[in-house]
Amino acid sequence: MNLRDLQYLVALAEHRHFGRAAEACFVSQPTLSTQIKKLEDELGVSLVERTPRKVLLTEVGRDIATRARDVLNEIEQIRGVARRTLDPESGTVRLGIFPTLGPYLLPHALPLVRQAFPRLELLLVEEKTEVVLRMLREGKLDAGILALPLHEDSLHSEFLFEEPFLLAVSDAHPLAQHQGQLKLGDLSSQNLLLLEDGHCLRDQALEVCHLTGAGEHSGFRATSLETLRQMVAANVGITLLPVTAVKPPVAPVENLHLIEFRGHPPSRRIAMVWRKSSAMDGFLRRLADVFRQLPADLLDAHTAATPAPAPASRKAARR
Repeated sequence: MNLRDLQYLVALAEHRHFGRAAEACFVSQPTLSTQIKKLEDELGVSLVERTPRKVLLTEVGRDIATRARDVLNEIEQIRGVARRTLDPESGTVRLGIFPTLGPYLLPHALPLVRQAFPRLELLLVEEKTEVVLRMLREGKLDAGILALPLHEDSLHSEFLFEEPFLLAVSDAHPLAQHQGQLKLGDLSSQNLLLLEDGHCLRDQALEVCHLTGAGEHSGFRATSLETLRQMVAANVGITLLPVTAVKPPVAPVENLHLIEFRGHPPSRRIAMVWRKSSAMDGFLRRLADVFRQLPADLLDAHTAATPAPAPASRKAARR
């Protein structure tokens, strides 16, 4: 048994197809099939059920593939330790981030990372939270930037920042005439447009709904923040937007009115997370420190809010 055989088995477990697994391993299909058969002969068990259309791993095959993935991850950790001993700030970091944060945070954070670690290769993967967590567990990512709380005992988290939400309404919506900051209770009679299932921002918005007595706008769930933004501008409904999603370089949207909350606003807490067993722990802590050095006004909801309309004069009010 050697590491290459384990790589073939893990690839087969992931792709469930000899041809695609061989392509992923950069070998011919007969080569991969032969090595899998040799591994079965060496272990004395059947790892694979071969059917005309697809490949299924046996129960013991799935168990061994899981353990093989762990072995390969540990080998990569060993290589990482060696690389970083020679040059701690070089090499590659595979970083996952979720879609309602990545496009808005990274334009501000990446220049800071390049300045701090000019030789670092940062490979970014944008996926929903559950996918990022799975890839972390499987060793396909080195770290992730996610919203707290996370209930993963195997992961270490470094808090980065707290990001407030703004209420987004159309210029034609009655709340656009609201004077000053909103109280959370002002949402009690409102229904909010929300993202589809799987987005952590949906869960955070639902929590605000539960706290305030607000509801969800029925019949529509957006696939992205940009869709939500355009639906609000068209006066289809109202929603919560994180402040980074309305700061430059994001272009302003016509007819969109942003309202700040009074006191402690609804918000999301963002952290960098990685496996507690990671050999990159020391460097990832330094990388987290860089992500904390964001521009001072990026998380300021007050500067992002639309100026309140001027109150009508008494004379105009009588008319």
